[in-house]
Amino acid sequence: MSLDDLNREQKRSLKRMGALNDQGMPTRAQPQARRTEERVGPAQYLREVRDEMRKVAWPKWPEVRRFSIIVGVTVILYTAYVGGLDALFGVFSSWLYD
Repeated sequence: MSLDDLNREQKRSLKRMGALNDQGMPTRAQPQARRTEERVGPAQYLREVRDEMRKVAWPKWPEVRRFSIIVGVTVILYTAYVGGLDALFGVFSSWLYD
């Protein structure tokens, strides 16, 4: 796409964004600054991960058990609901095609 394909409104918008100079020529994009932070080694990374994991509020066993039961019952109910709808639509479609 060349500059000739752009209308005045698009050129004005590009000029406001700094993509075009005053003569309407494209400006060169500034290279992004590199990160100045030093990379950490695997040992330091694992230490930081361990420290962060200690801050996590882990649930107690009764809470895990209760939520697992709730999820299991919900999955069973939705599976039965979708299976029932599938069987019902199967019966209706067999009436239509027989």
